[in-house]
Amino acid sequence: MTSEDLNLPSKTPTDSTNLTRSERVTLANDLRISCMRISRRVRYESDNELASHQFSALIRLEHGPRTNSEIAEIEKVSAPSMCRTTQGLVNRGLVSRADDPTDRRQVILSLTPEGRKTISRVRKHRDEWMLERLRGLSDDERDLLHRASAVLAKVAGE
Repeated sequence: MTSEDLNLPSKTPTDSTNLTRSERVTLANDLRISCMRISRRVRYESDNELASHQFSALIRLEHGPRTNSEIAEIEKVSAPSMCRTTQGLVNRGLVSRADDPTDRRQVILSLTPEGRKTISRVRKHRDEWMLERLRGLSDDERDLLHRASAVLAKVAGE
């Protein structure tokens, strides 16, 4: 696939460092919008089991217990907002609560076995949705996306 196929101006790798400010702004805008659209479509079309903010909080517990404050900090939301989110997950039996043995003001949240199953089920459903979209692409397009995913992860700070 070439830049002409995508209706993009033709640039060689050495030209990319010479983008004008206007071209960089356009690239930033196009990438941001594309990422937002894909994210929205994955959430909307692939699964309705959990709201996106609930799923995001749930996966923060995948590698071990955390407090509401820790999850809120990672998710960049207020602690009261995260408390409401995790309380919904507790009510559904996906997360358990325990008193912090070193700080009685804190509550430790952990995944339940049903929470782990839910993460697996939602991920599988979302992956299947994305795999279906990738099937319609050429080998070159899939290779380009493979390489771009590493760059996008770097941009996202992961």
